[in-house]
Amino acid sequence: MGVFSVILTGFALSMDAFAVSVTKGITLKKINLSVAIKIAFFFGLFQAIMPLIGWLFGMNFELYIRSIDHWIAVILLSFLGIKMIIETINGDDDNETNSTYLNNKELIILSIATSIDALAVGVTFAFLNIDIIPICISIGVITFIVCFIGVIIGKKIGSVLKDSAQIIGGIILVLIGLNILNEHTHIISNLFGF
Repeated sequence: MGVFSVILTGFALSMDAFAVSVTKGITLKKINLSVAIKIAFFFGLFQAIMPLIGWLFGMNFELYIRSIDHWIAVILLSFLGIKMIIETINGDDDNETNSTYLNNKELIILSIATSIDALAVGVTFAFLNIDIIPICISIGVITFIVCFIGVIIGKKIGSVLKDSAQIIGGIILVLIGLNILNEHTHIISNLFGF
């Protein structure tokens, strides 16, 4: 696998994590360098580890992962997005805390949801008989950089949106989940004739 192919794969795999990073940048009220690095690190770490796990499982795991990866992603992202929307509409006291501080549990769930495709890609890598470690490192580094930039972009957008940022962020998470589902199943495209 050539360097250009590895770079393209890294960027392709990082796009869902980038979109969620922008969302976190929009919804979190206190974004500084350490928060941006932490978000980017989590996404980069999971994007790097998942292909390795897929590669280790190899052929026996491919059909299983490809049949459910999109469902896991849509459930996790939609759950978090709907939760954000409901908390904002209800005016929950916890909402201020959730939008001010970075929740590690939520960050792990988002990292898993956006890296499941990387797990399936890792299974494909097992068939290519290539050295997986440099590829995983490259994917992790690319995702880290892309997500760091995403958080910064989200911060700029969030300062404009202010009070509606939580609702918009929740809607974006649900839409990302539905997009992942549609990419794999075409359910939405077929339903609306796109």
